[in-house]
Amino acid sequence: MDFDLSEELVAVRDLARDFAEKEIAPTAAKDDRGHTFRKDLVLKMGELGFYGCVIPETYGGNGLGFLALTLITEEIALVHSAMRVFINMQVGPALALLQFGTEEQKKRLIPPLIRGEAVGCFAITEPDAGSDVAAMRAAAVRKGDGYVLKGTKIWISNAPVADNALIYAYTDRSQKHRGISAFYADLSQPGVSRRSLETLGAHASPIGELTFENFRVPTGNLVGKEGEGFKICMWQLNHTRLSCAAGALGVARAAREAAVSYANQREQFGQKIGQFQMNQDLIAQMVVHEEAARLLVCRAAWLADQKQPNNLEVSMAKYAAAESAAFAADAALRILGAYGYSTEFPVERYLRDAKSYQIVEGSSNIQKLIIAQDALGYRKANR
Repeated sequence: MDFDLSEELVAVRDLARDFAEKEIAPTAAKDDRGHTFRKDLVLKMGELGFYGCVIPETYGGNGLGFLALTLITEEIALVHSAMRVFINMQVGPALALLQFGTEEQKKRLIPPLIRGEAVGCFAITEPDAGSDVAAMRAAAVRKGDGYVLKGTKIWISNAPVADNALIYAYTDRSQKHRGISAFYADLSQPGVSRRSLETLGAHASPIGELTFENFRVPTGNLVGKEGEGFKICMWQLNHTRLSCAAGALGVARAAREAAVSYANQREQFGQKIGQFQMNQDLIAQMVVHEEAARLLVCRAAWLADQKQPNNLEVSMAKYAAAESAAFAADAALRILGAYGYSTEFPVERYLRDAKSYQIVEGSSNIQKLIIAQDALGYRKANR
């Protein structure tokens, strides 16, 4: 068992760290306050090959693997969690196309995504369909040489700014979840309206609602076969969930570093506050939760690189990392006190951003459900 990173992976991590510190950090607070979408950073990350880690060279990627992607994601989220969302919005659809698309679709649609030229998103959630994906109401009806899509998707990252979307909708409701299909659509076409939504955190990551009314999608943009949408969706979520877990690690680390730095500077009652045992208790827990989550994330990524089943490991990693981020951000705010509560310091942003990881890409409760049902033998995750 080798826990050392290869020279290549160290170089990738250092490249991402240098980029985050030089390109993202200087305006992170301003971008968050201004709810600013940074298309320039989307492009720069594409130019550096960040989105191409899990895509073969044949389609413009570099094939460095999932572990490389998790290292990149953690470094980006460490500086500004909202920016790591762009990784999932580009990589998620690209991976689904790579796994289930036709050769023509792969060559036509993947390169613009991983170069950052086409801003991507994926549309699953609806007003009445969140964790219960099969409860979606969006429907696509075959008509002529395409499909006519109708329905509303909500809480979709990049919805206000995306050029394209991987959309899930029913083509045969009588088949229940086996009647869901997947479509890769051009959002510049008529029949779609957008509405921006406000959230607690990740302010520099646009989120919103997509409403489709007589929205046409060519048959050539059906991904996989009709009825394979649910399978594609679950497969895709397993991979974007892993990147999400890596993002949560970045937030946990940022909060822990802020708390340690402050505890070694602030003095009360004649000593550094880091010398008080109650603060030491919080910091010890932050360190252990973060390191345990990191091991789980790296194991899940390693399994993906070995092309081994990792659904269970991804759920454990996502749950552990999300809870680690939430705990670390809350603990950091308590250690910093009024300074942590102040918008002049980044800890309050860490707390706001951390909460999203307990919700997105499958909530913490859903992850616990997967883990427990596997342990009880009710439903094996790695089948």
